[in-house]
Amino acid sequence: MTEFLSNELDLSEERLLPNPHKDDELLDAYSRTVVQVARKVSDAVVQIRVTKTTQSNRNGRPQRGSGGAGSGFIISTDGFIVTNSHVVNGADKIEVNLQDGRLLPARLVGDDPATDLAVVQVNAEKLSTISFGDSDRLQVGQVAIAIGNPYGFQYSLTAGVVSALGRTLRSESGRLIDDVIQTDAALNPGNSGGPLVNSNGEVIGVNTAVILPAQGLCFAVASNLAKYVVGKLIMDGKVRRGFIGIAGQVVPLNQPWTQPLKLSVKSGILIQSVEPDTSAYNIELRANDIIIAFNEKPVDSIDDLHKLLNENSIGKPVQLSILRDRKPMYVRVIPSELK
Repeated sequence: MTEFLSNELDLSEERLLPNPHKDDELLDAYSRTVVQVARKVSDAVVQIRVTKTTQSNRNGRPQRGSGGAGSGFIISTDGFIVTNSHVVNGADKIEVNLQDGRLLPARLVGDDPATDLAVVQVNAEKLSTISFGDSDRLQVGQVAIAIGNPYGFQYSLTAGVVSALGRTLRSESGRLIDDVIQTDAALNPGNSGGPLVNSNGEVIGVNTAVILPAQGLCFAVASNLAKYVVGKLIMDGKVRRGFIGIAGQVVPLNQPWTQPLKLSVKSGILIQSVEPDTSAYNIELRANDIIIAFNEKPVDSIDDLHKLLNENSIGKPVQLSILRDRKPMYVRVIPSELK
């Protein structure tokens, strides 16, 4: 009997002890995921080299400026490459360095400083590609993997998590970029324009900025917004869009609000500030208003609003459905063209 109780006690103690084998299995699964993603997408990630001409010298001759570099990723076999606007904007010469060692000249297809996105194209065969994922399905805490060329170190990979969603970020052009993903996957100068991917190897964001004094504060333009902008750049070379002069972010709407008001949306756009003295008519809007519809079309994300503020909205009166002090009401705005 004593031997039996002793064995039972030993088993109980064993159950209470941590199991290092399970931890190893979890770590191995995480490592395998990152390795598989690296193998899947690395060939589609490129280094972009640019040269810009500075102002003329005293003799009236243009001076060649120092070169810059960034990252990008190939989205089609006919050579379309997504990168950041600030990487290629104003470049006289653009070159793309593929992972297989080929250095190819590239042309600028389109540039959109408002979202810090651009598309360039190379003429080449046997190109690896990567596809966009659905950023609306992202959750805080899920794995995020960044690949790029920080400080010229080609094809560097870092991994972290999605830290926050729906951020607003001011681009280098001075304009606000909405629908930005915050991640702690380490980014450095040279990562700009590279992909932020999920565990399936799909692009969930385009890496665009870091806050250098901080640790783990890195940002990427969400893939759904990037996919829309990239499509416009490829088709038209630019994005014509309406502008209503607000800064905002997505906020969830609590059930106590939505049920009595019979709202069809579960989130809206909280107006953080309204820019005065713009070419857009927006004086009926106030900070802390929540936009929930645009000409009767539900708006529950920044991406929805961007799509509705298209070239057809410019200069035309628009009816916005908003919540102000938890009460629904209508206001009128007239978008101007975003320059």
